[in-house]
Amino acid sequence: MRLRAAISMLAALVLAGCGFDVESPDLFQVTRTGSGLKQSMLVNSAGTIACDGGKPKQLSDSLLIQARALSDSLNNDVKLHFTRSARSVFSYTVQVPNGTFTFPDTAGSAHKELAQLELFFVQAGTSSCGFSS
Repeated sequence: MRLRAAISMLAALVLAGCGFDVESPDLFQVTRTGSGLKQSMLVNSAGTIACDGGKPKQLSDSLLIQARALSDSLNNDVKLHFTRSARSVFSYTVQVPNGTFTFPDTAGSAHKELAQLELFFVQAGTSSCGFSS
């Protein structure tokens, strides 16, 4: 019995090291426009972030936890429609597995997850992408 378990474990380890190129899914892509800027980031569930179409970089553990929590709530926001106000400075376009939606920076006052996404964008943008806030 122990021999069979050991062989199974060894087989699993060998298969895991065979180079199966399994890609982790993307959590979301967000693009911020306004004030003459266009900045984007693609966040992957493996803990990477690609800024403005560049090579993926490692995301800090705390930001990855935030991103994973955000991705669930953002998937539900695809159904919502947001209008731009005269007070808006930035506009965000978010692509999630359920679809794509756009919202102005003022929508965060009524939708907590959008305010959290804006904060995530600033934090990840400055620490990982080199964006100025």
